[in-house]
Amino acid sequence: MTTQERLELTIHSTDSVRLGEQVRLAFMLSLPAILSNLTNIIMDYIDTAMVGSLGAHATASIGLVATSTWMLGGICSAMTSGFSVQVAHLFGARKKKEANDVMRQAFTAAFIFGCFLMVVGISISRQLPVWLGGNADIVEDASIYFLVFVCSLPLMVVYMLLVGMLRCSGDMKLPSILSVIICAFDVVFNFFFIFPTREISLLGVQFTCPGLGLGVLGAALGTCTAWHLGAFYLIYYMCRKSKALRLNFKGRLLPDNRVLSKALKIGSPIGLERIISSAAQITSTVIVAPLGTVAIAANTMGIIIESLCYMPGYGIGEAATTLIGQSVGAQRHDLIRRFALIALGLGVGIMSMLAIVMYITAPDIMSLMTPDIDVQQLTTRVLRIEAFAEPMFATSIICYGIFVGMGDTLIPSIMQLGSIWLVRIPFAALVATQWGLTGVWIAMAVELTVRGIVMLSRLIKKIKKDS
Repeated sequence: MTTQERLELTIHSTDSVRLGEQVRLAFMLSLPAILSNLTNIIMDYIDTAMVGSLGAHATASIGLVATSTWMLGGICSAMTSGFSVQVAHLFGARKKKEANDVMRQAFTAAFIFGCFLMVVGISISRQLPVWLGGNADIVEDASIYFLVFVCSLPLMVVYMLLVGMLRCSGDMKLPSILSVIICAFDVVFNFFFIFPTREISLLGVQFTCPGLGLGVLGAALGTCTAWHLGAFYLIYYMCRKSKALRLNFKGRLLPDNRVLSKALKIGSPIGLERIISSAAQITSTVIVAPLGTVAIAANTMGIIIESLCYMPGYGIGEAATTLIGQSVGAQRHDLIRRFALIALGLGVGIMSMLAIVMYITAPDIMSLMTPDIDVQQLTTRVLRIEAFAEPMFATSIICYGIFVGMGDTLIPSIMQLGSIWLVRIPFAALVATQWGLTGVWIAMAVELTVRGIVMLSRLIKKIKKDS
């Protein structure tokens, strides 16, 4: 029995399903999503390690615009969530034809939206690194990296949409396999794009390895090319091979008023939250930038390494969105409460264990990421501070995934924004001049703890109200 079939049987069963079976189902849905997110992080590790070997300036170039690329990615994710959550509800209600109609309309909307963001990104690519306070020696590379990224957005939005649709239908396997393949392509492309032609010794055999020597530009081209190959395959799969969801263009292409209204209701608060949260991250970058190249590089690497802890949480959050969304569509309030508690237990448990591993192994990881001793020591220090905030960070991530599955996105988005802008940013700005990057990360750890407490309180109240 496939995971999709097991999910449908659990959601629509008239008999009582054992707790162990529900935990197993939640884990089966979470595991592929966790692996998919971890693969994405491995891609970031690969890019950072390969570029990091070129020196702190190359790492800082990517780090300067990283928060801006995350903002655009968050906006795209919010846009696709507005449609994919509808698919989860329709699958839960066993309305698969309507789910296919939503996907077709969403595909057109996603591509147009991606083209719009690409035009906006191109128009600001030259000035963005200057606005962020980057030093003159990294501005050009940062601008080039951002330009390549935004040019890839139309296909990346489509990829994110189709992956979201598959996950909300209960298919977590294919997106995970694609993530691994994309990661492998990323390694290959980066290997040839970043470095120049050089002599390499492998198992005692000396040979000449060709390379383009593009540096930071090569990292951008390698990653985006890998994503595009994945997007082309996924479009082909959804048009020709997918069974549960099939992408065809016979019917209405643009979203009708009902579908668009629901997408805006679900996605707009998420999008607004992602924009303002990313604006806060950009503000943090502006706070960190004057601290110097070492601080920028350490901040970038710290965020990437910490993501090894929190990306499993996002994977479980995605599974929670599917479980809760289909339970809402089937009007199974008992399963909503049960799956919410199961997802929280999994997320907090896994992220807490990974936080302990990060605390212990941070120096060893950093020695592999960069040869710069100053960057190694500073990154290790901030990672060990952040490790203490991971359990409550997990709580906030899982709670938000549950709320998205419910279609309840406005209040949780406002709560996250309030936490970031009222706690993290003022605190970071206050202590940065005295404590440097360490102070910025202390502010982050405090804010994540506050956010987790607030989100958990709302979830408990909502579950009690609905029970």
